Amino acid sequence: MNWPIGPYGTSMGALLLMTLPIHWFLTRDEPESRVGLRDLPREIREKGYGWHIALYLLMFLYKALIDHHNEPMKARVGGFTHWFWSIEGDWTLRVQEAFENDLLTDILSGHYLFMYLFIIWFSPMYYMLSRDERMADKAALNYFLIYILSVPLYLFFNVEVTSSYIPGMDALLYHDDFTLRFFIDNDPMDNSIPSLHIGLSASLLMINRLHVRELGISISDWRHREFDLFIMANLGVYLFSIQYLGIHWVFDVIPGLMMAVVTAGFVHAVQPVVRARRENGLASLLPDRRQTIAAIGVALLCSSWLMIGVVDGAGVDEDQPNFRFGEGDVVIDAIEVHSLNHPVTMTVKNVGEHSVEVMLVDLRSVEAHTSRGEIDWDSISNFDEKLQIPTGESIEFSVLPNNLFDTHLILARLATESSGGGTLGEVRITPHYVDDELIYTALLASLPAFIIVGIVIEGLLLRKQTTANTGNTKSE
Repeated sequence: MNWPIGPYGTSMGALLLMTLPIHWFLTRDEPESRVGLRDLPREIREKGYGWHIALYLLMFLYKALIDHHNEPMKARVGGFTHWFWSIEGDWTLRVQEAFENDLLTDILSGHYLFMYLFIIWFSPMYYMLSRDERMADKAALNYFLIYILSVPLYLFFNVEVTSSYIPGMDALLYHDDFTLRFFIDNDPMDNSIPSLHIGLSASLLMINRLHVRELGISISDWRHREFDLFIMANLGVYLFSIQYLGIHWVFDVIPGLMMAVVTAGFVHAVQPVVRARRENGLASLLPDRRQTIAAIGVALLCSSWLMIGVVDGAGVDEDQPNFRFGEGDVVIDAIEVHSLNHPVTMTVKNVGEHSVEVMLVDLRSVEAHTSRGEIDWDSISNFDEKLQIPTGESIEFSVLPNNLFDTHLILARLATESSGGGTLGEVRITPHYVDDELIYTALLASLPAFIIVGIVIEGLLLRKQTTANTGNTKSE
C-alpha cells in the first residue's frame, strides 16, 4: 500500500478513475439514462447544479475552519474519553485480537481511507450522471447537513480514538508509514464521536427510502436500487472496520445514526424548497415564524448548556487521563501550527501509578519507524527532548514552529523499569495555544447545527399536531 503519491493523492486519483466505471456498472441496465462526459457541462447548467459545486467548496473551507478550532479549545473543554471507556470497556480490543491479520488490515485501511471520500464525491455525481436532479440535490445536501450537525460534538466533546486509550490496542490505521502524515494533517484523532462514516452512509439509505415512499414504489423496484445496495454494503464494512482498526468506540455509532435520522428528514423536506428557489426567490429558503422561534429556542438552550456545563466543566479534570497505554504501546499527540511567532505549550501530566517516558519529536523522524499500528520507539533518533515523568508529576514542552509545515509530535510510553505484569500508563496532555480563546467563534460555528435541530423539532411537533387534528376530525 506504499505508493509514492501518498494516501491522499492515491485516494483522489482512484476516486476520479473509478467514478465512471462504477457508474457504468450500476447503470448497465439503463444506458439511455446516462449523461456523457461531453454533455455534463450542459447538464450542470440546465439542471442548476452550480450550487452543488459551491456547496462542496464551502464545505472544504468550513472543515478547515473547524479543524483550526479543535486543538486550541482543548484547554477549556477537555475530553470525555474516560466516560466512553467506563461504558464499554475493552470490547473493540477483543474484536481486533480476534480478527487481526495483515491482509485484512490492508483491505480495511484502504477501504476506510478511500471509500468515505468516494461516497462524498460519488453520491451526487452518480445521480447527476443518471439524470436524477432531485436525488442529486439530496445527496449534496446530505453531506452538508450531517457535517454541520457533527460540529458541536467535534468541538466541545473530544473523545480520543480507541487505540489511544485502550491498552494493547494497535492503531492499525493511524500508526503506519503510509498513512501517519495524512491523518496527522487531516484527521484530529479526538473526533471519535460521532462516526460520520456510519452517519453519512446511513442517512443516504434513509433518504432513499423516504424518496421511494414518496414515489409510491418499493425500494426493490427503484431504478437506483443497486446504488442503494452499494451504500448498504459499505455501511456493513464500516460497522466492523471502525472497531477493528482502532478508531471508533461502539457507542460512537449511536450519535451517528441519530444524526442520520435528523439529516434524512431535513434533507427530504427541504430539497423541493431548494429546487424551487429560482421560481419562488431566495426568501423562500428562510424559515417561517414557527420555525424561527423553534430554531432560536434550541440555539439558546444548547449554547447556554455548552457555555455553562461544558466549557471549564467536567472534561477539564486534570486527574483524568486522555491517553492510556500498556507495555509496548506508544501513543501520539500532534502539535498543530497556529502561529510562527508564539510557541505552543504542551503540558504532560502523569496521572497513573507508574513512571512514563515522553518524547518531543518532529513528524519526519517518526514516519519511517511506524508500521501496522506499531511505533519503534528505540529506533527514533534526532529527537528534541526525551524525558521520564514520575507518577503525579508533570512537564511542559514549548514548541515554536519554523514554518507552516513544521509538525511536531509528543510520544509517550511506559518507562522501561515500569513494564511488565499488566502495567498501565496514564497521561493527560493539555495544549495551550496563543489562540486558545476560540470558544466564542466555535459557538458561532455550532449555531447552524442548533438551528437545523430546532427546525426539525418544530416539524415533528407540527406533524404530531396535524395528525391529532386529523384524528379528531375523523372521530367527529
